[in-house]
Amino acid sequence: MDFLKSAVASAIAKGSSFPYSLGDRVDISDSIWTLHNATKRDDSSACSVFTFDIASNKSRLPLAKNAVRKSRTLRHPGVIKVLDTIETETSLYIITERVVPLSWHVKRRSLSEETSKWGLHTVATTLKFINEDASSVHGIVRASSVFASESGEWKLGGFDVLSSMNDEEAVIYKYASLVPDAARYTPPEVVKGGWDIIKRHPLTAVDAYGLGILVYEVFNGGFSGGDQVGKTTNIPPTMQASYKRLCAANPKLRLSPGHFVVQGKKHGGFFQTPLIRLTDDIESLGLKNDAEREEFINELDELSDDFPEEFFKMKVLPELLKSVEFGGGGPKVLAAILKIGSKLSQEEFNSKLTPVVVRLFANPDRALRVCLLDNLPLMIDYLPQKIVNDKIFPPMTSGFTDVAPVVREQTVKAVLSVIGKLSDRTINGDLLKFLARTANDEQPGIRTNTTICLGKIAKNLGQSSRSKVLIAAFTRSLRDPFVHARNAGMLSLAATIEFFSEEDCATKVLPAISPSLLDKEKMIRDQANRTLDLYLQRIRKFSSTMPETVQPPSTSSDAAKDDARIGTSNDKSWAGWAISSFTNKITAANGEIEPSANGVKPVDAEPARSASVPRPTKPSASAQLDLPKVTPRPATQPLGHRSMSEQAAPSANDLEGADDVYDAWGAVDDEDGEKADDIPFSPATTTVSSTGSALASKPAPVPYDDGGEPDFAGWLAAQSKAKKTLPKGLSKTTSAASPARSSSRNSVAKPKTVAPAKKIVTKPKEEDLDDWGDAWD
Repeated sequence: MDFLKSAVASAIAKGSSFPYSLGDRVDISDSIWTLHNATKRDDSSACSVFTFDIASNKSRLPLAKNAVRKSRTLRHPGVIKVLDTIETETSLYIITERVVPLSWHVKRRSLSEETSKWGLHTVATTLKFINEDASSVHGIVRASSVFASESGEWKLGGFDVLSSMNDEEAVIYKYASLVPDAARYTPPEVVKGGWDIIKRHPLTAVDAYGLGILVYEVFNGGFSGGDQVGKTTNIPPTMQASYKRLCAANPKLRLSPGHFVVQGKKHGGFFQTPLIRLTDDIESLGLKNDAEREEFINELDELSDDFPEEFFKMKVLPELLKSVEFGGGGPKVLAAILKIGSKLSQEEFNSKLTPVVVRLFANPDRALRVCLLDNLPLMIDYLPQKIVNDKIFPPMTSGFTDVAPVVREQTVKAVLSVIGKLSDRTINGDLLKFLARTANDEQPGIRTNTTICLGKIAKNLGQSSRSKVLIAAFTRSLRDPFVHARNAGMLSLAATIEFFSEEDCATKVLPAISPSLLDKEKMIRDQANRTLDLYLQRIRKFSSTMPETVQPPSTSSDAAKDDARIGTSNDKSWAGWAISSFTNKITAANGEIEPSANGVKPVDAEPARSASVPRPTKPSASAQLDLPKVTPRPATQPLGHRSMSEQAAPSANDLEGADDVYDAWGAVDDEDGEKADDIPFSPATTTVSSTGSALASKPAPVPYDDGGEPDFAGWLAAQSKAKKTLPKGLSKTTSAASPARSSSRNSVAKPKTVAPAKKIVTKPKEEDLDDWGDAWD
């Protein structure tokens, strides 16, 4: 029958007429009440409901009714906040803020010493109010009468026997013994003389004894009986003396809860903790002057990481946000805000902190900006990408050009935190432009950090411009007068080798590293050698995969005989391949040399010519006899290149590239003091006078076959020959000083035209490095 009544009462509570929806039951020991999590139907706000079943606990009904009555009238920050009370014929309901029993944390021993002291301070302060201001006795102070709110604060409940000492018919005198497990917590004087004896002792004696037991429970995870009262096991040393006085056997010697608080608040007392001081000052933060606010901020810095998270989320954080935004809290308050924010969930952070952070980035205060940038790693994971890219990064860019060096430096460092939340367009556009400016900053530390920053964000840069930007930036830093900037450039080149092509490694990076091998600082020289080895290994590995040659295979019938000649490709000496190149030219000449009269070389067969071109006039035999024998000297060829006769005529593009390479090498002196710069590129024939001196040189005529079409150039040449006149300056008289020189040239006449040697660029072009920042535009 009792079970049926209980079921009916529960059904009524869950019915539509009951304004609260009951949820899970919460285990609570040593109590006449049943605790449920609940929500208010109007706004779905969280709450807790204490229920008392009248039918099953008729003997304890006076205790339940006393609790309902006292809950309505007692108001204090340390008391459970009561939202509503409902009485029916079958049940009593006390609706409060959402709470959980403190005994949960006590049994799990999950309370830190700092939090335990903070909670005991709250309970002792509340008991002081009940005893002194309300002239009442709580009567059953224990862990089962204390609850933790959503904010983590300890709230005193269990008002079953709460009685005013001015009431002669108080409940505590008649029904206190009906409280569950009362004998274990009853003071020794009450055990001997009953509850009426408390009238002859100090009003605070009963609650002081219960507070002493609560202290033991909190620090030891529970309380088993009277034999543990007064023991100092696990009690903080600074609290032991006051704790013993709370548990004194003589009620007149016990320390009241109010005096317990006073003892703890003394200088160096057990209640002198940052968390307790913060709790006392947080609500009046906006009213403090500068000195008091500075003291409060210092208290924030002393907080450890084991503070009660819920209390800071719900109580401290809102006050700090108001202070930093409107009350001039400054960077230190912001640091505390972000420290608390790291404990928030994603939804809590977005609702409470994200709007404030966006507004603070728009604040022109430099100290506040530096604090935001310093703590950006703590909050970047909570900030959505769109918020960072659109609302935080644009005002953040003002730091790149700020007049204060510390702001510029912190802004560069903060790039590493926000890079993952920026779009590709922002990275390869605005960000690179600002980094180009800081790379040229007057502060060497900022230049160094910019180089490091570029090395770490290399993977985020666009592929089209990444290698160009990185090579330009890092090779420029290698010439920085600041040693750490040069070291940063060398380290960055080593770390980003994967982003460069083999061609860039060989033609741009290695030439830039080479001067650092002779750097004045040993640190740079050592790092340059390590970096150089990395690039050489990569280039060698790549070159091993390249084909041996791109030339088509030879079709000569005598190719098989080349191996038997001296200096073939099998010759491994340093000059073997050069000799092989020379001998190959000899073997490539097919046919026999026809003998001629007086050793004069026979005239070659007439080349094909156009029908409109007149037959050229041959020189007379006497003129040929008077000419000395001329043996042309092959033009000096660079190692590894074909001779002039084997080279194809260069195109316009090849000539242009050759000029660049040639300039890098510089001029090479000829044997006779003439420089290679003065030697024309195309082959030429030398005209020698009858006395043997070289008069002038002009390009050998190349026959042009136009397929029989009329040729104006050929006709003009024929008319010139018909006049038989020499060009101006080709006189047959020589100076007196020429025979000595001409005699030396008659033995071996060398043509005046030598192909300019190709030069290898040994250093990066200056124009590619000096304007690397402009290339980012």
